[in-house]
Amino acid sequence: MTDASKLTRLVRAKQLLRLYPQNQIHFIWFTDEKVFTVASPSNSQNDRLYVKAGTRKKTISADRLLHTRTTFSKSVMVSVGVSSLGSTELMFVEPGVKINGAHYRDVLLSQQLLPAIHEQSGEFFIFQHDSAPAHRAHETVAFLRRETSAFITPSLWPPNSPDLNPVDYKIWGVLQDRVYRTRIRDVEHLRQRLIEEWSRFDQRIIDGAVNQWRQRLSACVRAEGGHFEHQL
Repeated sequence: MTDASKLTRLVRAKQLLRLYPQNQIHFIWFTDEKVFTVASPSNSQNDRLYVKAGTRKKTISADRLLHTRTTFSKSVMVSVGVSSLGSTELMFVEPGVKINGAHYRDVLLSQQLLPAIHEQSGEFFIFQHDSAPAHRAHETVAFLRRETSAFITPSLWPPNSPDLNPVDYKIWGVLQDRVYRTRIRDVEHLRQRLIEEWSRFDQRIIDGAVNQWRQRLSACVRAEGGHFEHQL
């Protein structure tokens, strides 16, 4: 993380704390997309090698460095929205579809996420997404200004901040752990497992993650925009 990125995170975390007090968090819908692979994801903790201090990587035998990756495993992409008021269903992105600005607005937002959020929240809610290219496109920002009562703009959301989105720092991890308790056979089985596990996902886990949000923003400020999870 660069010094410029840390400074931007610091400034925006302070702004979010000021703009969204505790009594507003109930109305925020946090959203995110994630790719799930048929192959079980590897745990980088298990890939560590223990060697003598000062050992250079190039001196380590190649067979100790090689490990299987899931890069070419078949996969599905899903999108979801969560809040203290409830959650949407998992929204599946069809294989081969690139989430550009037009697809994000015309399909994910217009047909899926916003109708589901409206159904649970009524007319007033605060919409959040990160600063992905499709999210920060001028047309997308204009669309959300028209179609939502309030939203956290990409220019306000801190960059490089999965540690500040409840979906990223909690929900996806719990869902992933549960999905891969069963060996996944193929893409269709992966979709089935995702739907099964999401249908029984406990709202209390979502509530706990959302309730951590301001605490994490404050930790980001204390860390002057840097990494802070070790402080929690």
